[in-house]
Amino acid sequence: MKENFGEKVIDFNLNLKYSGLLPDGFRVLNPYLDNPETLDVMQQFYHKYYNDSEIRKFIIGINPSRHGAGVTGVPFTDTKRLRDICGIEMKSAYTHEISSVFVYDMIEAFEVRNFSTKTFTSTLLFLWQSLEKLKKTNGLMQIIMMIKRSSKW
Repeated sequence: MKENFGEKVIDFNLNLKYSGLLPDGFRVLNPYLDNPETLDVMQQFYHKYYNDSEIRKFIIGINPSRHGAGVTGVPFTDTKRLRDICGIEMKSAYTHEISSVFVYDMIEAFEVRNFSTKTFTSTLLFLWQSLEKLKKTNGLMQIIMMIKRSSKW
């Protein structure tokens, strides 16, 4: 029997940790530690849409948005689309994320259930840094260099 795809994603998300050094002014944001409801809605989402062992195409973004996956734990998904399209309500927050609108317009063209059986969306940086410095510096390049220094590439 093949492993359940949704359970693998949930297990990955539950075990996200970063203990390396960060440049001054940066901090790691982990939505799964910040709000217990985020864990719950993320698990509901992957049980509902990825509860199988299908092979999928991978669609990747750069980093989670602080109004989307930074709150819901689901890539490209704000609380409005989580409730209205996915049928999963998040009571502790209400957010609107522009990239979520774009992605869900694309998903609706495929029909949500059909889209999730063929694709998996995620982000390059599962844990991300606060955005204060990113607006003032070349933050993405700093992060890539930091990851290269702290891993075995």
